[in-house]
Amino acid sequence: MQLSTAPTVGRRRRGNPDSQGLLGVLGVCATLLQLCAGCPSECVCNSLEANCSGRSLISVPALTSLPEGTHTLFLANNRLSSLPVMAFANMSTLESLDLSNNYLDNLPSRLFRELSNLSDLSLRNNSLTVLDRELFRGLTQLRRLDLSLNGLATVPLGLLDELQGLTWLSLAGNRLHALERATFEPLVNLQHLELGMNPWECDCNLRDFKHWMEWLIYREWQHSGKVCLSCALYYTGGYVDAVECTLPKDLRGRDIRGVPVEMFNYCLQLEDENGGGAGSTKGGSPPCFRGTATPSSEGAVVRTEAELPDCVKQRYRPVSVRRAIGTVVIAGVVCGIVCIMMVAAAAYGCIYASLMAKYQRELKKRQPLMGDAEAEGDQEEKQISSVA
Repeated sequence: MQLSTAPTVGRRRRGNPDSQGLLGVLGVCATLLQLCAGCPSECVCNSLEANCSGRSLISVPALTSLPEGTHTLFLANNRLSSLPVMAFANMSTLESLDLSNNYLDNLPSRLFRELSNLSDLSLRNNSLTVLDRELFRGLTQLRRLDLSLNGLATVPLGLLDELQGLTWLSLAGNRLHALERATFEPLVNLQHLELGMNPWECDCNLRDFKHWMEWLIYREWQHSGKVCLSCALYYTGGYVDAVECTLPKDLRGRDIRGVPVEMFNYCLQLEDENGGGAGSTKGGSPPCFRGTATPSSEGAVVRTEAELPDCVKQRYRPVSVRRAIGTVVIAGVVCGIVCIMMVAAAAYGCIYASLMAKYQRELKKRQPLMGDAEAEGDQEEKQISSVA
């Protein structure tokens, strides 16, 4: 019995490693087959990334078949002109989405509403002319947004309200003439802002945004923890590229951040004439909110000035230019009078010193003459006494 049992046991022991290795190979093959089966034919996928770029796609492939846990999706360099509302449904794990270099001209409201973990979104180099104010709702984790090289003429109020974590934003290469300060105030963590290559009109409609940009740069310096003036030389702060004016002609080519606030004197006069800024600026509306810049899509609610109590904040408003000029004139007159008095006193002192020096020299010249006269008198007295 022992002789017959031992070989049987040996065979069983030799069979276990082979079966385990076979199961391992089958598991790897099954995993590979699952990955291949879970990737659209137009894309190349791995466990974290799906690359569908440069495929001349005119429609979005079936993204529901992407591998679970996909973090990055590339759809750049295609021919996409529109996207369905549910194009990115059930893709909550997505963190990076690249839609650059397509022909997108209109995006549905809240297209990205299910991408709650999205941190990087690129819509660069498309044909976008308008943006729905609900488009970015729900993207609370977004850190980087690229809207450059489109045809945007306005950025509607409310578009960026939920993007408080945004640190990088590009609006370069659009058709922007002016921006509302209230649109950008929710971006409390913004560090990098690109606004170049836009036809900026440096008038009353851009005045408040100018002050917001200056506040943004100052805020970054303040948060750095530096307290001395010399320390600021070693800290760059938040980056805002040049906002070069195209209009008016006398400011063409100048960066609006370098334009003195006195250039906006006529804006203050218009506000005074129209009850504190109620609508004589360009477009017939206050500088911080233009009623003519209506939101771009259907169902968008136009906010009135009453609904935006913090839109015009006194800490960003420049002081009255007329008062400033009056103060400068008065200070100049007082300083001029003081300077004239100081010059007169200095001249008087110099003249007095010169006269006193001349008097002293004359006095010294007279002393030897007086000594000679006394000597001659003594000699005459001696001669008279000798004769006597």
